[in-house]
Amino acid sequence: MVLLWCFLNKKFRKGIIRIEKGGKPYIRKICSISRINVWLVDGEHIRSNICEDFVNYAHHYQLTFIPKNEFWIAEGTDEDEMRYYIDRMLTEYRLITGGMKYKEASYNAAIFEKRERAKSEIMKKLTVSGKDRKDLIKMVHKKKLKIYSNGVSVWLVDGELVRSLFYLDYGGGGHDRVYHFIPRNEIWIDDDIPINERKFIILHELHERNLMSRGMNYAAGHKSATEKEDHYRHYPKGIQKAIRKEMDRQKTD
Repeated sequence: MVLLWCFLNKKFRKGIIRIEKGGKPYIRKICSISRINVWLVDGEHIRSNICEDFVNYAHHYQLTFIPKNEFWIAEGTDEDEMRYYIDRMLTEYRLITGGMKYKEASYNAAIFEKRERAKSEIMKKLTVSGKDRKDLIKMVHKKKLKIYSNGVSVWLVDGELVRSLFYLDYGGGGHDRVYHFIPRNEIWIDDDIPINERKFIILHELHERNLMSRGMNYAAGHKSATEKEDHYRHYPKGIQKAIRKEMDRQKTD
């Protein structure tokens, strides 16, 4: 979820982050659509140096540091989802440049993306089989991360399936205090997040959930969790100790 944090971040405000073609965060050009260049980018570099809330994809009208004529998609994205992301961004971009407000454009583009995802083979099979919610949760779960589970279970999940079944804009991580579709006392980590980055997302979700369990609203909890994540991305030495502290504070229902 894209929040104001990216724009309030001191590094971003001071403009010390340079974005250069041919270097980070660019990896390779995927394609060009009219005057728009679609780039595969280093998501980890962006999250560590520019904005923690960049996850799977974005364009200029979501995150203003992205040039107007570019779409960015994070490295590691499945090719099927890449197509959905490009279609979604293209729809939003055309509506916005045509005069529509971002919120309305995003709503219309989401309807289009949901319709496209429904055409996939797995979604067709699920529609026919009529599986109940418990069965769907089992399909989404890939692996319980036992080392990070203490009362609250931390699961690696099939991010593409979560987006197709439950929430199009799911990305990075999430927990039961924010998403109604996540079972009680669970934290989900998107399998699109590279292995070496997962610990930062886990810390973020544990900390955010702790604060929300004690009455803090999402916006304040997310801001605090993002600040903590940002700190340990730059000073990773103590992150395992920080995670353990958050694990010990978890409150279950």
